[in-house]
Amino acid sequence: MDKSFPLQGWSSLAVHAGHETDPNYAHLVPIYASSTYVFDTAEQGMRRFSGQEEGFIYSRWGNPTLKEAEDKIAAMETFGLPFEVKGILHASGMAAISSLLLGTLKPGDKILTHYSLYGGTEELITKVLPGFGVIPVIADLRDPQVAEDMLKKDPSIRMLYLETPANPTIQCVDIEVLTGMAKNHGLLVAVDNTFATPFLQQPFRYGVDFVVHSTTKFLNGHGTAIGGILLGRDTERMKTSMTKVHRMLGGNGNSFDAFLLIQGMKTLELRMERHCHNAMEVAQYLSTHHTVSRVNYTGLAAHPDHEVAKKQMRHPGPMLSFELKKGLQGGIDFMNNLKMCVRTVSLGTCDTLLSHPASMTHYSVPKEEKLKYGITDGLIRMNVGIENLPDILNDLEQALAD
Repeated sequence: MDKSFPLQGWSSLAVHAGHETDPNYAHLVPIYASSTYVFDTAEQGMRRFSGQEEGFIYSRWGNPTLKEAEDKIAAMETFGLPFEVKGILHASGMAAISSLLLGTLKPGDKILTHYSLYGGTEELITKVLPGFGVIPVIADLRDPQVAEDMLKKDPSIRMLYLETPANPTIQCVDIEVLTGMAKNHGLLVAVDNTFATPFLQQPFRYGVDFVVHSTTKFLNGHGTAIGGILLGRDTERMKTSMTKVHRMLGGNGNSFDAFLLIQGMKTLELRMERHCHNAMEVAQYLSTHHTVSRVNYTGLAAHPDHEVAKKQMRHPGPMLSFELKKGLQGGIDFMNNLKMCVRTVSLGTCDTLLSHPASMTHYSVPKEEKLKYGITDGLIRMNVGIENLPDILNDLEQALAD
């Protein structure tokens, strides 16, 4: 595609952004299955290692297939915005988050975050980082005044880390308001945008410094590959110190998974529109079912974060959770009764996935903490798929039958 041609739509961007003409004129980016790259001369190798010349050296450091995936996601996160960001593809979302935190925080720093994070992130922040001298501060940041009070009284807080919508309670925090507060106190701000994707939400629009994704989820869209990406607004920092941390930690992606990610992203807009349509219908259905005590979906006006989500998201999204009145046994019975919908962890695939967070994704979180975060024994998390809506509703109806 001629890069001078201005793209005006999401699907056009998802299909064409980041693509470079292959030297052999392959239509799609090839899977560059090479661990290393040769130099024409010794001097060229010296220039590449010193940074005087761009080019590939070693696939832990970069690869043409990975680069297309990185550039495509960066383009989507900044679509319509007057600046660029730099992305670094990782082997998983957790690898991307690890590079972010270990590359920006030092002993004595504190990280301010909120309740109901993805279980892996919560464990990294509360159990691993303290071993490096980085202390977590966790609060209900849906109340901006709580954040402001903490920032005023504790100058050791170095980073604000947000996940919105959050996993698995679908709580939302106000990115714009919290980022404004954080910047007034000189903090770095990072947002996990996995649940929303750049199609529904662009955190860089509100002045954040970093965005992370588990590309395994909606960006890939088909459950075929693990991956993650760290994107940063300070492109020079991303090309230097953050790239160094990424390379030294060794959490690099691979070309085959990047190829699958690229193909998946081309249908992002189409998939998300169907996911979101189905999710709204499912949420409305569940909210009136006699076995369900609560539905967590920001598209419902009754959700406490409805207005915040409406402000910063194009649509409430594909994810919801709901609490069954019969608690743990009700959850077990419901999960065992499913006929079409799939019992599994993870999310973002074309099929409808359901999991029981208390015993699965958040198993390692102490029960008192789970309850504080709203993760009860009867909570079910649901990735609403792109199947025909009547089939999803029929399976839920029979699985919820007394």
